[in-house]
Amino acid sequence: MYTSLTDETLIRLYLPDQPNQCFETLYARYVTKVYRRCLSLTHDSAKAEDFTHDIFLKVFNKLDAFQERARFSTWLYSIAYNYCLDQIRISRRITTIAMDESGEFDIPESQDALLHEETLDMVKRAMETLSNEETNLLRLKYEDGMSINEIADLYDLKPSAVKMRLKRSRDKIHQLYERQYNQ
Repeated sequence: MYTSLTDETLIRLYLPDQPNQCFETLYARYVTKVYRRCLSLTHDSAKAEDFTHDIFLKVFNKLDAFQERARFSTWLYSIAYNYCLDQIRISRRITTIAMDESGEFDIPESQDALLHEETLDMVKRAMETLSNEETNLLRLKYEDGMSINEIADLYDLKPSAVKMRLKRSRDKIHQLYERQYNQ
């Protein structure tokens, strides 16, 4: 029934009066793609499935706030990406320390491990100063392994614009890292 309508038209015409049908149509169009995105980030099919359902619940609750500044698919993928990263960050905060058979903790204390941890912390602090768009572009490219053309399609940009934004973001991180390192 709604297959010939664009996502934006579907939302505009049917969300006010037929929200369930509107959501079901959007869900059917994007559930597989969102699941694949979640799976590529989590590498765990059970988590990806849970995250996909959570993302669609979140989208359904926010659908009336969709303002058509970007395509619906871009908006949805952005929510999916950020949700997955948030969940991954939360799960990483819960750290575990291995115990050997004697009941002693196995805590690495090598100089290399401490230096690596310090470097990661400095890069993390530098990343926090970037805008959301800069952070998302870097993560899509370097964590998700998306190509320049895929990112350009996702953000409706030219590949050269994506390359320039990535370069500027990398340069910004490098400069901030150098400033922190030299303090």
